[in-house]
Amino acid sequence: MHGCGNDYIFFDCFTQPAPENPEALSVRLSDRNFGIGGDGIVLILPPESGENDARMRIFNADGSEAMMCGNATRCIGKYLYERGYVKTNIARLETNSGVKILTLYPDDGGEIKSVRVNMGRASLDPAALPALVDGERVVGQKVALSCGTHKITLVSMGNPHCVLFESPELVAELGPSIERDPIFPHRVNVEFVEVTGENELRMRVWERGSGETLACGTGACAAAVAAVECGLCDGSKSIVVALRGGELSIEYTPDAVYMTGPAEIVFEGEVEL
Repeated sequence: MHGCGNDYIFFDCFTQPAPENPEALSVRLSDRNFGIGGDGIVLILPPESGENDARMRIFNADGSEAMMCGNATRCIGKYLYERGYVKTNIARLETNSGVKILTLYPDDGGEIKSVRVNMGRASLDPAALPALVDGERVVGQKVALSCGTHKITLVSMGNPHCVLFESPELVAELGPSIERDPIFPHRVNVEFVEVTGENELRMRVWERGSGETLACGTGACAAAVAAVECGLCDGSKSIVVALRGGELSIEYTPDAVYMTGPAEIVFEGEVEL
């Protein structure tokens, strides 16, 4: 399945055991030439709490485990509804960064075309990433990085993001070094963003553990938060973030960030592990 081109291989672990060693499996299966191909693998697991509907674990293409993924959560919501695991248009999904509430929008035929996710509250505290910088906030601040001095905004959406309002075409040139910069001991996702209109952004993203991807839901949220905090967008209105794989609509409130976007099933099959 994919959300705006951010594609993962999903395992339904309600009907079969979770695969052993998902870290190595993600490396093998994510290879687009010698595997199935994807930005990583996602395990859809039974919930640990009876009040929730499912639990997710997500592994990047390099085998590292991520805290969560906005695009993958939308795909899981679609899957849970269309396979009958949830009977209403609200789903509760456990992730490594807390429980996410999904609102599902079925069409007349019962197919989910769009999902709105309560992504939780954004944090501007560098310690939440973590990032080894001084201060309680880093918003549009010049910081010396290994690739030079850049104005950055640091946002945690349950996973770490470094947002730069610089040309999105710099993603391949600067993304790898910023991801692994010494100020980010656990590495970081990097968003390169330009303002293209009133509450409209264009973004390319270098994801921690996967490289450039066509979309990143938490990254789009972080970009919208950064744009509001830097005075570039109006926080009282929705912000449209255009990614290489499609568009996401982001709402930034003091209590939570909401992300709305599509989810698609590409194919189903079996693989010999």
